[in-house]
Amino acid sequence: MKIEQATLEHLSELAILFDAYRVFYEQASDLEAVTNFLENRLSQNDSVIYIVINETGKGLGFTQLYPTFSSVSMQQFYILNDLYVIPEMRRKSIGESLLNQAKIFAKTNNLKGLALETAIDNPAQKLYEKLGWKKSSDFYHYFWNV
Repeated sequence: MKIEQATLEHLSELAILFDAYRVFYEQASDLEAVTNFLENRLSQNDSVIYIVINETGKGLGFTQLYPTFSSVSMQQFYILNDLYVIPEMRRKSIGESLLNQAKIFAKTNNLKGLALETAIDNPAQKLYEKLGWKKSSDFYHYFWNV
């Protein structure tokens, strides 16, 4: 298996993974909408997506990073917004590999770093902390819905 930065050539495999990811978060399956969403992200270069593919070309997992900036430090960083591994491939270091690939991307591009948020009960927190991610106790996270 290998990690590749996703392109439009990966769209069909990536869409299957992304749809499953959304279903995991209790959203209705909608492969057409997912495909359109991802096609826009890839063609407009407004996110960076890494996909893990096995030797037959099947997608096993992905992570998606979105760019943003810190005004205080005047540096760019990325939000690791999505991380998903198909259920039968979990606990086989695929998530760890994707997180490490995101770190390589950040270092290679001289970013301030990477940010992520996760549910309080998400068991992946143990993996994040094992890989050096620090839980913030300095800031609260707020969100306003329209």
